[in-house]
Amino acid sequence: MKLFRTLLVAGLVQAAALSAAHAQSGLDQIKSAGVFKIGTEGTYAPFTFHDASGQLTGFDVDIGRAIADRLGVKAQFVEGKWDGLIAGLDAKRYDAVINQVGITDARRAKYDFSDPYISSAAVLIVRDDNTSIKSFADLKGKKSANTLTSNFGKLAQSHGAEVVAVQGFNEAIDLLTSGRVEATVNDNLSFLDFKKQKPNARVKIAATDKTAEFSNSGVLIRKGNPELQAAINKALADIKADGTYKTISVKYFGTDLSAQ
Repeated sequence: MKLFRTLLVAGLVQAAALSAAHAQSGLDQIKSAGVFKIGTEGTYAPFTFHDASGQLTGFDVDIGRAIADRLGVKAQFVEGKWDGLIAGLDAKRYDAVINQVGITDARRAKYDFSDPYISSAAVLIVRDDNTSIKSFADLKGKKSANTLTSNFGKLAQSHGAEVVAVQGFNEAIDLLTSGRVEATVNDNLSFLDFKKQKPNARVKIAATDKTAEFSNSGVLIRKGNPELQAAINKALADIKADGTYKTISVKYFGTDLSAQ
């Protein structure tokens, strides 16, 4: 009987410990660890990429660091390919994804988002000698280079394009300029940054889609973390209020996007 009571007490203590750990919010866990783990690509300039010295940098990276700073912890980035990035959140490899993740109803059904932290229109990019594609409707039956699970890939598919799978923006542009695809649907700010780096690249914007579903991006987190969501939203509001967001925006885009 004494052994039984000992085992029973031990079991109750273990259950209580597990219950307490489970009850701890995502925000509390981040603060306890002292680290905000962020999933990102690292191959999507100017949002998340490696500079000439090999250091991870970019608009989204700096936003992630600023959020972590407001949470009172360090930012730790975990890099991965886009098509597996959100799955990494499911597997709890990180606490959030900051990688220009479009805020869509389909994603809202399974995940939570912060308030939008940037808005950039989807653009249809073609070679500069292309005269047959002038609108998204002209994509029907054409090949568009895109990541399969991205908003841009879905937008191309919705207009009847045959999506040729790529891992990121640079690969999409390579396929386009080499003539292996007729178009790519991508982010306007990425295109402008690309043209700034390579002004002689023979590509142009044929059409623009400013629909919110394809332009507003937010910090993606797992559902059931209202405290973390609120803390991230407060951090975003604070960095806009104190000028940090403006500084980051001007650094990468030469203009202040904080008024969006």
